[in-house]
Amino acid sequence: MVSEHAPQHAAQVLVASNRGPVSYALHEDGSLDAKRGGGGLVSGLSAVDDKMWVCAALGDGDREAVRRGVGEPGVRMLDIDADVHADAYNGIANSVLWFVHHLLYQTPVEPVFDAEFRRQWASFEAYNRAFAEALAEEAGEGAAVLVQDYHLVLVPGMLRELRPDLRIGHFSHTPWAPVDYFRMLPDDIAEQVLRGILGADRAAFLTRRWADAFIGCCTEILGGTGHTRIGVHGLGADADFLLGRAHEADVDDRMAALREQVGPGRKTIVRVDRTELSKNIVRGMLAYRALLDERPEWRGRVVHVAFAYPSRQDLAVYREYTAEVRRVADDINAAHGTADWTPVVLHVKDDFARSLAAYRLADVALVNPIRDGMNLVAKEVPVVSDHGCALVLSREAGAHEELGDDAVTVNPYDVSATADALHEALTMEDDERAERTERLAAAATALPPQQWFLDQLEALRQG
Repeated sequence: MVSEHAPQHAAQVLVASNRGPVSYALHEDGSLDAKRGGGGLVSGLSAVDDKMWVCAALGDGDREAVRRGVGEPGVRMLDIDADVHADAYNGIANSVLWFVHHLLYQTPVEPVFDAEFRRQWASFEAYNRAFAEALAEEAGEGAAVLVQDYHLVLVPGMLRELRPDLRIGHFSHTPWAPVDYFRMLPDDIAEQVLRGILGADRAAFLTRRWADAFIGCCTEILGGTGHTRIGVHGLGADADFLLGRAHEADVDDRMAALREQVGPGRKTIVRVDRTELSKNIVRGMLAYRALLDERPEWRGRVVHVAFAYPSRQDLAVYREYTAEVRRVADDINAAHGTADWTPVVLHVKDDFARSLAAYRLADVALVNPIRDGMNLVAKEVPVVSDHGCALVLSREAGAHEELGDDAVTVNPYDVSATADALHEALTMEDDERAERTERLAAAATALPPQQWFLDQLEALRQG
């Protein structure tokens, strides 16, 4: 039976995400410039016909493009009220759901679920409803809809009510909180989040651990997962793209500049992260300082190349964290630096070519998140590394499930043990490091982005 709501000429594959594949910049003269993004969803959708991407307008340029009717074929951008979006995105998604799943709260003083939270939650519901209604309008009869991430956890349930004919999937790119932590949410909200995702035919996660945590929450709070199937798809690195991009001229230029900053004959410990609270940059620097304090033989012989690109600077706690990263780096340089040796080379301006240059140069990669859904840096460095790279990896990163056997594993809270791990990685024999890098790269590229997306689509369609 054809749904009464299905449009006649409509998409058979739809993706929904907060950020879309294109963004617009508005110039003073009123002109608009489009910037196209990349990534697994973009490349995966490129292999599909009859597709539609539903996303939010994120800035003034995006909103103006929607108002003028400017857009890309196959993209529907939603001009959700800016205040509603701010409440939903910063107030709930990034300041509540992200904090719950990454275990970030300082629980003696936060969270506080009060009237202001309830007001913002109403905006989160409205934001999710706007997506559900747009998807219902755009989807053809029996279409497959892949809803992305924690911003849109209510969409599957809302969409199921509007269009019961659709095949609906939800994918969580974050970890999932253990049940005791998840239950910090108000009881009705916790239930609403779970029922929202369980509106999908299939809910998928980056690792078995996160999937099991979700099942545990559903079992404890709702009595089970109902008819929703649970899947795991471990997003991998895009080796072809990375290796091609990493050998372009601008990357070679950045390598020359980094080599000059590091100095001849020195080893490098590289990290590339956003200044996201969960990335644990400060403890990583404290571990490096402990290495220099406790093992003086490394003074003058190693440089910590730390790229900490500002993230979510409209939230005060993130601005404060970025400032603390700078302060700790300055303290290490003041305590240990010499006229010809800067122990920490810190860059805070986002530069993808420079990140790739650092990947190629790295002797050790430090990836020590408190908690991470996957962490693609851990997968990308072994692929791009010129001479092999020892990986120091937090056991709390999703990537540890696939890479742990060939990494040097750390407890992200244990600064002393992380300092010991850095020493172990720096002293690893060349042959062992090369062999481990080869195995890490193979595991890291097992499910490249396009195949990751297409596997989900196929699993959803199979029912």
